[in-house]
Amino acid sequence: MEAAEKETETRRTDRRGAVVAALMLVMALAALDATIVSTAVPQIVGSLGGFSVFSWLFSGYLLAATVTLPVYGKLSDTFGRKPVLIVGCVLFLAGSVLCALAWNMGSLIAFRVLQGLGGGALQGTVQTVAADLYPLKERPRIQARLSTVWAVSAVAGPAVGGLLTAYADWRWIFLINLPVGVFALWLIAHHLHEPIRPPGERHRVDWPGALAVFAAGGALLTALVQGGVAWDWLSAPSLALFAAGLACVGVIVVIERRAADPIIPGWVWRRRPIAAVNLALGSLGLLMVAPTVFLPTYAQSVLQLAPIGAGFVLSIMTLSWPLSSALSQHVYRRIGFRNTAIIGISAAACVLFAFPLLPYPGAAWQPALLMLLLGAALGLFQLPLIVGVQSTVGWTERGTTTASVLFCRQIGQTVGAAVFGAIANGVLSARLGGAGSLDSVAKSLDDPGSVADADRLRRAVDAAVDAVYVGAACAAVLCLLVLLLLAPRRFPVLQEPEPDADGADRADGADRSNGADGADGADEHVGRPAETEAQQAPQEAQLTRTRPEKRHTD
Repeated sequence: MEAAEKETETRRTDRRGAVVAALMLVMALAALDATIVSTAVPQIVGSLGGFSVFSWLFSGYLLAATVTLPVYGKLSDTFGRKPVLIVGCVLFLAGSVLCALAWNMGSLIAFRVLQGLGGGALQGTVQTVAADLYPLKERPRIQARLSTVWAVSAVAGPAVGGLLTAYADWRWIFLINLPVGVFALWLIAHHLHEPIRPPGERHRVDWPGALAVFAAGGALLTALVQGGVAWDWLSAPSLALFAAGLACVGVIVVIERRAADPIIPGWVWRRRPIAAVNLALGSLGLLMVAPTVFLPTYAQSVLQLAPIGAGFVLSIMTLSWPLSSALSQHVYRRIGFRNTAIIGISAAACVLFAFPLLPYPGAAWQPALLMLLLGAALGLFQLPLIVGVQSTVGWTERGTTTASVLFCRQIGQTVGAAVFGAIANGVLSARLGGAGSLDSVAKSLDDPGSVADADRLRRAVDAAVDAVYVGAACAAVLCLLVLLLLAPRRFPVLQEPEPDADGADRADGADRSNGADGADGADEHVGRPAETEAQQAPQEAQLTRTRPEKRHTD
């Protein structure tokens, strides 16, 4: 009997390991695709033409992946994670094959949008399945693994793209997705098992709401991505897109209030923990624009580093971020999710405010050290919030909650790129006494011998990037205020049954614990009477959900 139980447990563990491997492969695909194309742009333009619209290779993918996040989150709660993951993999791989077969820039952009439709399913659902697989105590481990995969893949993307375009053909940057994606798809199909739904249960999909989300997100994100680049901010296209986007937002509100099962349910903003994390992660997306977009330009133009050296200055942040994420559980188990995140974002604000204090021109190790500290601070900030908010909802709401958080982070990044880009260009224009953009000045500094006053341009770039970092620090302060004023002192964590190795529950039902915050319920209130839900937040009094009663196992 004991031998049989051990054999069953071993099989379950192996099955969960296979699912985790699939999640890591899928995460690697999504992360690589975000960066691998950048180094192949000259070859792509040389082969297909279309230089004037090549930026849509990135914008199209970003728009499709972002606007579909809330839809896929709701669908994963309605139909299960497995079908959404499979559909996402199929769309992503189909888009990859078609991108490799593209015959002109227009077709390549269209197929990149198809890839983005698959990428949106992969990003949110992977995080949701990771939370389903592991109990609260073990979630930091899987989240740290996924963060490491994302970081390594994002850094390796440009190098892999450069090697493929130099020694093979640019089309291989898309074809390389096929073996990895097919293997991940096979693992998901054979090893991920979902709850069995009650017989006769009908699923209603709010398709009008989904279409309205697509329309609003597409219009507003296009206005933000292309504003100040393809056209002026106050031009007719920008104003028309913003007006259309805001009108669609109004339509969304009307549709979702009437829908029986809305795509974006109102509770994602009525419940304090979820609303606070949405805003906090949106602020994170905003401040992350400073290092990811502007630091490489600073390193090359001001510090005069080669592209590889500039990439190293940025990538060093990916060393401390996953490590800090993995260790954060030891902090939030003692002081709670909210307080851990407050420490992290406070440290991040200090680091960001310190950047403008660096000497000119300075040495490469100085910003590298700040990025190492920033990664450690943000790892301490982001993971406790994601783990915490996922732990406040049951299985049937986790997909929607996770997608909402990731959607807000993506929106923050898009808004940050537009706002900080305008700030940087404004500072440059003031410093140089006329119109000028950061990109054009950085390109002119690639060949310092052809520039009459290179030092003046470098100081202007330095001032522009300093202004961006001050703005990012202000975003961190805003995030801190959100946590202090909106986030509950203790997250109302659900007392979940222990999941099986394949994500199935070992016990039916899930009740909210007594407001305990953290894996062990350990925070500053240990040993004190727990607050009731109504005392923490009136909206949270009805949060308790019953988890699916049966899980399907091999």
